[in-house]
Amino acid sequence: MELVERCRELDPGTIPSTVYRTLDVLEELGVLSHSHGADGREEFHVLPETEHGHLYCQRCGGQWELAADDPAVLAAVDSFAAQRGFAVNVSHLTMIGRCAACQAEAGETG
Repeated sequence: MELVERCRELDPGTIPSTVYRTLDVLEELGVLSHSHGADGREEFHVLPETEHGHLYCQRCGGQWELAADDPAVLAAVDSFAAQRGFAVNVSHLTMIGRCAACQAEAGETG
């Protein structure tokens, strides 16, 4: 809805369905990609040069990108492929947990 409001600043007559249809077309054309944030909402990104997922810390709200070629991501993707026959779309991968700093502050271990 934030995007709709930003569009309305330029054109007060903007309606949500027009914005969302435009986002769908831009994704079909390969200009944008969408993923889902920690709260489940769709997030749209100008198509990155490389595929990536996201890490979200549920304690401090920190966010980090997970590169598709990160050894930990490759291990997880390969494991799902080998054990379940499932091909993971890393651009839709969102992992929620606690970052190292928040674990340390709370006396937890990774």
